[in-house]
Amino acid sequence: MNKFLNQLGDALERAAKRDLERERPPRRVSRRLLVTVAVLAVVGSGIAIGATQLTSNESVAASMPAGALWLQGTDPTCTEVTPGVEYHCVLAKHPSDAISDWLGTVNETVDTTEHVNGGCRSLSHDGREWQCYIGQKAVDEKIVSQGFLGEKVLGPGVG
Repeated sequence: MNKFLNQLGDALERAAKRDLERERPPRRVSRRLLVTVAVLAVVGSGIAIGATQLTSNESVAASMPAGALWLQGTDPTCTEVTPGVEYHCVLAKHPSDAISDWLGTVNETVDTTEHVNGGCRSLSHDGREWQCYIGQKAVDEKIVSQGFLGEKVLGPGVG
């Protein structure tokens, strides 16, 4: 999107330069064109920022306890495996003792807008190592259902 905005800006600069180089009075830029350019710039920036926030290691780590009450206070750290899709996460503290063997346990992840954005699967018996998937990949991995992905939740899941 940034490349598109740069190309658009360059094209506008060239057009303005041509208008200024001409002997006749410069053409007026239509209000519609200015509004369109402004909207594209704002929307493009929002998409780029949103994509970055959704797929950062920190946002995935924060989405784990937001999705499961028993992971609160565990201080997860995540590392990207597949950009924007798969993350390997390690908890600094053990999860609650609600489960004696965490291996294979799955939990949804919840983004800052309180929507299910993916899910994680425990890779260890003590529940400190997890593989997390964002979006459709979490459905493909059978962690969350297609109908649950994107649903608004009112707080972390319990059980």
